[in-house]
Amino acid sequence: MNRKYASIAATLAIALCAGAAQAEPAKKAMEKCYGVSLAGQNDCAAGAGTSCAGTSTVDYQGDAWTLVEKGTCTTIKTPKGFGSLKPRA
Repeated sequence: MNRKYASIAATLAIALCAGAAQAEPAKKAMEKCYGVSLAGQNDCAAGAGTSCAGTSTVDYQGDAWTLVEKGTCTTIKTPKGFGSLKPRA
């Protein structure tokens, strides 16, 4: 009987160790990218007269930002040009 419980305990211990060994993938660094979000789909700060997320009024509004993977903002092409790391008028 004791051998049976020892075997079960060992199996559980191995399973728990194997699960703990799998590290969570690192979160990717993000940055604010201005002028790339569609109307109403910005993350925050959409300029004067707006409060926060989802308040941009036009597509690719220059002072509305969206979080994107770090290093990709200025490569995002829109009909109004490329994304910017700083607000545009």
